[in-house]
Amino acid sequence: MLLILFLVFAQLSLMAVGGANALVPEIYRVVVHQQQWLSGTEFTALYAIAQSAPGPNVLIVALIGWKVAGIPGALVSMFGICGPSSVLSFYVSRWWQRFREHPLRRAIQRGFAPLSIGLVLGGGWLLAGIANTGWAAWLLCAASAVIAWRSKIHPLWLLGAGALAGMLGWV
Repeated sequence: MLLILFLVFAQLSLMAVGGANALVPEIYRVVVHQQQWLSGTEFTALYAIAQSAPGPNVLIVALIGWKVAGIPGALVSMFGICGPSSVLSFYVSRWWQRFREHPLRRAIQRGFAPLSIGLVLGGGWLLAGIANTGWAAWLLCAASAVIAWRSKIHPLWLLGAGALAGMLGWV
């Protein structure tokens, strides 16, 4: 099981354009549908925990590994998601600096920005679709997104408000 965890996340690490949040739809597909390690509800719960915890967004991978194979699973999963992409980044960065004034480099950078944004938005849409079970939940999700976008309110306050709304039976 540990080897499979490592290989799954090592493969995913090489697709991480825009960070771990950009990988959420693919992680979900592999973990929930392909490997069937978690249900959709478990995945969204682990994602919420990972986002509310201090530290990098990649914590979702450690939580998945922990859920599947305990502490060794968490460690192997994190090494899988961080190791290959770190090695690749090291070698690409050397080349990237050598061609810092080249027009192709600037074009690549401009192209990656919308790609990363689209991947992150796709992950958010996927999680919203799993977590939102009715019109009230969709309304709460939309209101939270607008508030997060237009204000400087810390996201944990929005998460707490959503939890309170759920406890009160509003969503």
